Amino acid sequence: MNYSVFLLFVICFSSVFSQEYTVPNDSLVKENLAKWQDLKFGVIIHFGLYSEAGVVESWNLCSEEVDWIPRDSTIGYEDYKKQYNSIRFSFNPIQFDATNWANQMQNAGMKYVIFTTKHHDGFALYDTKFSDFKVTHSDVPYSKQPQPDVFQSITDAFREKNFMIGAYFSKPDWNSDSYWWKRYATPNRHHNYSIEKNPERWNSFKKFTYNQLHEITNNYGKIDILWLDGGWVRPKKAEDMECESSYNGSPDLDIPTLVQMVRKNQPGIIIVDRDVHGENENYRTPEQKIPDQYLPYPWETCMTLGKDWGFTPNDSYKSAETIIQNLVKVVSRGGNFLLGIGPKGDGSIPAQVTSILTEIGDWMSVNGESIYGTKPFQFTDSNSVVTKKNNVLYAFIFPNQDKYEPIKLSHITEKPKKIYILSTQKNVPFKYHSEDKSLQIEISKQLRNQASTMVIKMEL
Repeated sequence: MNYSVFLLFVICFSSVFSQEYTVPNDSLVKENLAKWQDLKFGVIIHFGLYSEAGVVESWNLCSEEVDWIPRDSTIGYEDYKKQYNSIRFSFNPIQFDATNWANQMQNAGMKYVIFTTKHHDGFALYDTKFSDFKVTHSDVPYSKQPQPDVFQSITDAFREKNFMIGAYFSKPDWNSDSYWWKRYATPNRHHNYSIEKNPERWNSFKKFTYNQLHEITNNYGKIDILWLDGGWVRPKKAEDMECESSYNGSPDLDIPTLVQMVRKNQPGIIIVDRDVHGENENYRTPEQKIPDQYLPYPWETCMTLGKDWGFTPNDSYKSAETIIQNLVKVVSRGGNFLLGIGPKGDGSIPAQVTSILTEIGDWMSVNGESIYGTKPFQFTDSNSVVTKKNNVLYAFIFPNQDKYEPIKLSHITEKPKKIYILSTQKNVPFKYHSEDKSLQIEISKQLRNQASTMVIKMEL
């Protein structure tokens, strides 16, 4: 590698990892962020035409040759797009029951919901006035139902359960002729025309986006979170200029103007412009992964229960115990955990998903106090993870660990009053060393061989 190439690599690499979190200036946003951080556990629901098709969300519309977009290669691409878009003529999820969904998520211990008002395919699950590609249009069978506006049903049902309400919204819209112009082919996820030569077309898309976000944040009561997906639609910044060859973004949607309008409709709303670091990314959203250490800003791991975000036949689901352990790891490192659920095309929750959610809820009903409203606790030399709430610590013991050393915690300024298993109230032996402010908890091999994650409560 020659020096100039190496220098460019260093500049690009540094720009990726030098993005600091921008603390919001709005005091009401800060207040809502703190409330959201205490909730810890939420659900994101992907639902749409792709649910009936049983494909990987709307990504099959994207002509990119990657393994996770397994589009049927026996049909031509343009024919496939027409076939996909025609699903609306049969879309009729008559088993959809928002109250049932809310009950299941509440019983699982979840406290906030993010719902896909519109994925990249552009099919709106709400009654937009700016597109006919929507669930409430007369050519969609479900529009004949007494309440065809799915998002309205979601907001009503989950708000009744005291959930914080989040609206997922895709910045790209592959059905919009001002994003994917029908005059040209659509080779990838990006806009498919020259904006420099057709500025009025991009301005039309900006206006379209503005109008739809106005509807979502003005017509559905209190919305707590706006979750903007499609991070490749973002303005070009200085680091992009330095790394021009790696930049694949679209021009600016004028997010500051959108945010100003949204916050006029919803004062204090949390804005999540995903992967676009800056003042409009009020919390970070690592996807399908858990950071391996504490992060000093608001963040949320979003992770699927199965392999895909939406429903696909024969999907393989994570066990309840895996989800519990992931939740514990995330919370102990300062984050929230957003679990992805994909209802079937008929609107029902798959039976296996219901079963897993029930198991999670059983654990949360006993151990939830170790999750909600807690903060990370800094510790060393421990095989478990620890959270803190006021003068109480919670240590989590995962089952079937190979090693059975004692739990060792440092920076314990006083001898605990009591240490016991949260689920059974059974006391646990411990040793406190006042000289170095350390604590050693003895957990027998028998206790470590329990079937699910165990919580040790320490009252200081």
